[in-house]
Amino acid sequence: MRHSRILVIGRAALCSFALMATGCSNFLDEQAPSNLTPTSFYTIPDHAEAAIAAVYSDTRFMGGGAGIFSSNWQLLEALTGTSTTETAQNSDLNNLYGLVHDGNTIHVVNYWAGLYKVIAQANQVLDKVPGIALMDAAQKAKILGEARFLRATAYFTAVQLWGDIPLIVKPQSASSEDFLPVRAPKEDIYKLIVDDLTAAEAAGLNWMDVSGRVNLAAVKTQLAKVYLTMAGFPLSKGAPYYKLAADKSLEVITYANANPSMINLFPTYEEVHREGNKNRVEHLYMLQYNTLVAGNPMDNFYPNFKPVTYNGPSGTGSSVPTPSFYKSYEAGDLRAKDQVGYFYTTYYEKGTGAPFDLGGPYVFKHFNRTANGTPGATPTKQNNLNVPQIRFAETLLIHAEAQNELGAPTQAAYDALKRIRDRAALTTPALGTFSQATFREAVWRERWHELCYEQITWFDMVRLRKVYNDKTNSFDNFVGHVNPSSNQALQEKHLLLPLPKRELQNNPNLKPQNPGYPGV
Repeated sequence: MRHSRILVIGRAALCSFALMATGCSNFLDEQAPSNLTPTSFYTIPDHAEAAIAAVYSDTRFMGGGAGIFSSNWQLLEALTGTSTTETAQNSDLNNLYGLVHDGNTIHVVNYWAGLYKVIAQANQVLDKVPGIALMDAAQKAKILGEARFLRATAYFTAVQLWGDIPLIVKPQSASSEDFLPVRAPKEDIYKLIVDDLTAAEAAGLNWMDVSGRVNLAAVKTQLAKVYLTMAGFPLSKGAPYYKLAADKSLEVITYANANPSMINLFPTYEEVHREGNKNRVEHLYMLQYNTLVAGNPMDNFYPNFKPVTYNGPSGTGSSVPTPSFYKSYEAGDLRAKDQVGYFYTTYYEKGTGAPFDLGGPYVFKHFNRTANGTPGATPTKQNNLNVPQIRFAETLLIHAEAQNELGAPTQAAYDALKRIRDRAALTTPALGTFSQATFREAVWRERWHELCYEQITWFDMVRLRKVYNDKTNSFDNFVGHVNPSSNQALQEKHLLLPLPKRELQNNPNLKPQNPGYPGV
């Protein structure tokens, strides 16, 4: 009753505020000019730019919260066995580390929702932007190419995580025929991914784009990575797709060799996580972060309650390296050297004070000295680092692996591997000392050691059906490998994630649940 009285009073107040000549009914029925619909919105080029910006914004879901002391991105780290936790206060994260996650695990739920939101936004752009009449053709083509890359990337992540998934390519509404979609075969998902990336490749994008928008080097590398994945499990397409991956990655390497100031490896690891290098040189594609909109979300790598930042004793320690993985780096590898590579074992109190021992290794790859401070430099307290998604280092390793799978390591494959090891100050045996098998494992080891903590390793484990054993320096079969973080063995079911329980409840057409997980 009280609610009804408020509505009546509010309506009377609105009527008294309106001009007498208009009448209350007309005033309430009139639509505000700011109420835009998809039909009225997609009419000018600025609308297309705003729409693609929304897709980019939604890609930042990976940095969203997943309960206390956890972020969505930890889904792709906790399962690998290369990290563990110091805090153990988030039950969902603990379940991931312990390999007992299910369809209720918040990281699984959030990843599904985040990826399909990106897909939905990209579908809107691809459906509506072509109809904008007064728009420069080149601008339109680039925006559509960016949308295709972003949609393909979301689908690529989703199909690797869940296998057969809904394939949605048009905007949805409650009246859509496929509003409750069925799961499409993996082959169909990969066909769309390849089609989207091929279209993006032909969209007139620049080779690099310091603004952070999708560029040609990123598209080609992503396409090479898709081919590499299709060559392996579960599609097992083999040599023809290794050839496609080798050739496509070589296109980027060839351009980089001719334009080393445009695309290259950074000379030092410090430059990998320096704010001034965002979207440049080695960083082919990144998720964009700025504290004015959204600050860098990787702070769960901070050690628990140690004064490494201007905040003093703080941090969560919910993702820290497993000691065995840290110790698996070769002697002299700069990537394992304190504050030089991808780890740190010491820092300065509150960022700028006296040096102190952290008591163990922590992930330095995403650490921002500019924000946190270093002796002689006052911290800005603003963590504006981007999150790397595709680095040129990965392009090199894709080529090295794919080319070797065609029969034996070539000089180009060897050179690609050696560039990674040269920066780490490691000696690489001569090309003639490698067989196909030994070179294969050498490249895999570099992928584990170079690309760690960038949400890549889990996908390597799934496509290879192999896992790096950091105690033996060799590779185990996926099924049966014991994760150091939990001392639990990986099972066949872990090759896929469970579908979120709420999705199965809302859409019975998604059933059955992935094998090995509880149904609904």
